[in-house]
Amino acid sequence: MSERAVPFHCPYCGEQDLFPQEAHGAWECRSCLRAFSVKMLGMIRPGGGTP
Repeated sequence: MSERAVPFHCPYCGEQDLFPQEAHGAWECRSCLRAFSVKMLGMIRPGGGTP
């Protein structure tokens, strides 16, 4: 995840009460008290087919 990418809502509760956590790329939701990170896995082909 690049430094510019910011999640807009918590993937668990949907709230927008997010704050960066000390770990690189981690976020904490102060509404549901969960911590999470976002990771890009790679690019997919158009149409979603497997190679």
